[in-house]
Amino acid sequence: MRAGMSLEALNDVVNISRSHLSRIETADAMPPPDLPPRLDAAFGTDGIFQELYVLAAKEIHPDQFKRVMELQARAQVFGEYGGQLVPGILQTADYARAQFREADPWAPEDKIEELVTARLTRQSVLSSDTLLDYSAVLDEAMLRRGFGGPDVMRAQLARLAELTLTEKTMVQVVPFGVGGHGLAGGTLVLMTMENGARFAYEEGISTGTLMEDLESVMKRQRVYDLVRASALSPKDSAAFIRSVMEELPT
Repeated sequence: MRAGMSLEALNDVVNISRSHLSRIETADAMPPPDLPPRLDAAFGTDGIFQELYVLAAKEIHPDQFKRVMELQARAQVFGEYGGQLVPGILQTADYARAQFREADPWAPEDKIEELVTARLTRQSVLSSDTLLDYSAVLDEAMLRRGFGGPDVMRAQLARLAELTLTEKTMVQVVPFGVGGHGLAGGTLVLMTMENGARFAYEEGISTGTLMEDLESVMKRQRVYDLVRASALSPKDSAAFIRSVMEELPT
């Protein structure tokens, strides 16, 4: 109102449709991650939309995940195992979109897009000043279980290959040749805070369990370390991922 700008006029500035802006305005839809800075620029609000976005991003996840998200944002050391699905923090938008569509083929398109936006907000963990080290151990099954078709998988695998060894990330693959292992039945996240506190989080299809007692956390840490020890090195993992990419049809 102060800017004297209608939704149609704002649409021309931020390049988002009037109907989408209307749903964001009434809190019926989550804004995409790149919208808050554009709103601040349009209204001259000096970062207020970006600050509000940090709060809003927590509200679009189910209550059971909110504490886990807060812990992830504060974790200095972050370890993750993924069996069938690429961990959300490492997903491309198209892969996430295909996964959500498979999980709920009847969902309206705007609901799918809201879920994708929520997924992408979690990836800010990788650029956080708090995070010192992120490691992921990925089962070969994840690389070969396609979502969204060859082009989507090729882009997703390329992202994984790029992250196998960076300043903050280490990604390793557990090939089928290793056989069975202690994490094959699910997913696991391990988090260590600045004060040394440690947490473990196991996730199923629609539910998750957060463990805060040291005995339970360390039990899962030992299993994670054992599986990680049997995985390919980051360099060999990158080569393995690229070999899977080459097998995709063009």
